[in-house]
Parts: sequence; structure tokens; C-alpha cells
Amino acid sequence: MVKKAQNLHKLLAEVRACRACADLPLGPRPIVRASATARLLIVGQAPGTRVHHTGLSWNDPSGDRLRAWMNVDRDTFYDEARVAVIPMGFCYPGKGKGGDLPPRPECAELWRERLHNALPQIELTLLIGQYAQRYYLGERQYGSLTETVRHWREYLPHYLPLPHPSPRNLLWLKRNPWLEREVVPVLRAEIQRLLAVPQLARPKRKS
Repeated sequence: MVKKAQNLHKLLAEVRACRACADLPLGPRPIVRASATARLLIVGQAPGTRVHHTGLSWNDPSGDRLRAWMNVDRDTFYDEARVAVIPMGFCYPGKGKGGDLPPRPECAELWRERLHNALPQIELTLLIGQYAQRYYLGERQYGSLTETVRHWREYLPHYLPLPHPSPRNLLWLKRNPWLEREVVPVLRAEIQRLLAVPQLARPKRKS
């Protein structure tokens, strides 16, 4: 395990020094988090501008909702010994007409297989959004994100597909209340099992 940790440390240094996409609008700044002991892997889309500037994964309103779904605090979420965060694109890809551009494909081509090989303890991977689901599920993916997430039971115990927790998806969440009713409790139970964290106390209702 010591050798694997050393190899991963060296690999992460290579990833963070990557300049394959020098033409990015804010310049390259690969943002990943991992440890050879991590049991949970979170795969999202790509960093937004706030994450790019702070250098901290999911450090935005989307991350706040994701942590609420998982029922973990920030200290637990950012504990690299337990949680790896490797998006489909490591750098901010730039702005498109309807939001951020898709993740750059170079990241997966250059680094993803090597990173996976250096994470032997991963038991569950959260596939957040269509890009992660397309890459990991391949032909097992359904025709839409909604249908893929609706069939979440088919992918356990290795994968759990989720919609992106972005504020842009509030309408989707409103139209699909089954996510928080059916999927979120299973997600929280898996997180508690994998990370050995106590359930956060629910706020008391005002009388």
C-alpha cells in the first residue's frame, strides 16, 4: 500500500502539471483529489469558474447540494483518505451558449485509466451527470439521463448515477421527486457504510 500511495502521489503531480489544453480560456488548472485508501469516487463533469479560482472541487452551490444529498459535512467530503474526486474534465472548459462547455476529452484519454489503476480500494463510484454516465456505463446507459438515474438499482453496487446537483437543475428535481424519496436514502446509507461517518443531525422544526 505504501508503494501504491507513492505511485499515486507521483501520478497526481503529473496530472496537476498537465498543460495538454493550453488554449483553455482561463488556462489549465487540473483539479483532482485522490488517495490510495479512498473507498468512494465522485465523478462529475468539469470544474466551474469558482472551483477553478479556489482550486477546491465542488466548492460551490452544486457541491452544497451534493453534500446535502450525501448527508456529510465539508471535513468528511474533503477527506482524501476516504473520498476521491476525479471529474471527467480536470480543468474549466469555458462557457457555451447554455452553460459551461462539455469536459475536454483529453483528460480521460491521458489520465483516467492510470488513475483508476492507482485507486484499488474504490467500492462505489457516483456518476454525476450524463458525461460520467456515458463514459462508465457505455451501452448500459439509457436514452436519457432521467431514465438512467431512474434505473439506478441496475448499476449497484459499483455505480450510482445521479443528476447534476446544479441550481440549473432545480426544475428537473421538482419534476422528479422520486430522486430524494428513493435514491437519496440509499446514497446516504452507502456513504455511511463506506466512510463510517455518523448521520448528521436533522435541524429541529420550529413549533
